[in-house]
Amino acid sequence: MAIRTIREEGDEILKKKSRQVEVVDDKIRELLDDMVETMHKYNGVGLAAVQVGILKRIIVIDIGKGPKVLINPVIKKATGVQTGEEGCLSSPNTFGNVESPANLVVEAFDIEGKPFKIKAKDLE
Repeated sequence: MAIRTIREEGDEILKKKSRQVEVVDDKIRELLDDMVETMHKYNGVGLAAVQVGILKRIIVIDIGKGPKVLINPVIKKATGVQTGEEGCLSSPNTFGNVESPANLVVEAFDIEGKPFKIKAKDLE
């Protein structure tokens, strides 16, 4: 595992569209491990692959219950509204109130390439 460099605001890659992951192989698993390690190193609760310079539809999250990996995530349902202070690892030391859904249903693939569904609420 390795700490990856986080791309910061102003980096052109952050404006590009990420591509779907076609195969979950050892290279993708290594990236996922690196992303979790990087997110924890910088005290983040979420990190997208594009934030470490990889244009793949991958995110990792950890709200204190252990890391979750979402490959090719798709929001299937969003309800309610919540507002809370958030930051972004790509915009260090910048925080602001963000409006977001209170509840989400997301379909994705796990680190083994198996589909799953997550029902998330609040910070998650």
